Amino acid sequence: MTTLSIFLIAIVAFEHIYFLILEMFLWTKAKGIKTFGLKSKAFAEETKVLAANQGLYNGFLAAGLIYAIIQKEINTTIFFLVCVTIAGIYGSYSTKKIKLFYVQSIPAVFALVTIFIN
Repeated sequence: MTTLSIFLIAIVAFEHIYFLILEMFLWTKAKGIKTFGLKSKAFAEETKVLAANQGLYNGFLAAGLIYAIIQKEINTTIFFLVCVTIAGIYGSYSTKKIKLFYVQSIPAVFALVTIFIN
């Protein structure tokens, strides 16, 4: 993997660590409520278990990407980047928020492109 590929993969991994923090620990706080456009603090409280579950999955994506970087596993890297891309596509489709596609999928696609170019 090139330095550029590793850098882009690391960005995607760190994004997902940030998503984990937002969803598992900040969901019911002002930052989480604002970031996700939640209706109210009460709604955030009602859905915090679901959000924590989402956060855990984001953590697994980050862990897989970090593992792939450390082990220099191209196939593992591709697998996790494709998973991130699909998650971003589905997330933007299901929430009707195109921003999710740009924030989650595009960096993963850029990382994949750099892998396939080399």
